[in-house]
Formats: sequence, C-alpha cells, structure tokens
Amino acid sequence: MVILSKFDAAEYLDNEELQAGYLAEVAKENDPAELLKAIDTIARARGMAKTAREAGITREGLYKALSPQGNPAFSTVFKVLNAIGYTLVPMPMD
Repeated sequence: MVILSKFDAAEYLDNEELQAGYLAEVAKENDPAELLKAIDTIARARGMAKTAREAGITREGLYKALSPQGNPAFSTVFKVLNAIGYTLVPMPMD
C-alpha cells in the first residue's frame, strides 16, 4: 500500500531566495486569497511563533488572520509582511 502525505510548500521554502521568488510569483496573480496563502506559507516556513512575535501579534491571532476564513486588516497584513522581511511596493500594471 502506498501512503501519500499532503504536500506543504513551507517544507521546501527553506531560504530567503526561494521565499522571495515564491511570493513574487504569487503576487503577479493579483489574487488576494492566494497572496494571503503565500504569506501564510512563508510565515510557516520561517516559524509561526517567531513571525507572530516579530509582527507584534499572538501566534493564535496570526493563524486566524492567515486562515482561509480569515479576513485580516491591511495593517495586520503589513505587519506580517514586515515580520517575514517584505513590504508592499505599488507598481503600475502592464
């Protein structure tokens, strides 16, 4: 019997270069839900407790904000992005 495990991209995003490339590709899609999912994946790759601490929110609050049912405020997204080493840069659409 073959046992399959669920794929988790966070297990493979083990350096900043991979994380940056992943986030950049997802951001190109202009899909807020997918962007939050990518931010969650990178936060998990870096460690949720560490990310929450650096963002100034609780770990539980971070999980809730980045969950599929979450609807985080822009300020929360901005804090989490800063905690994982990113910022938002508006760019003209091509």
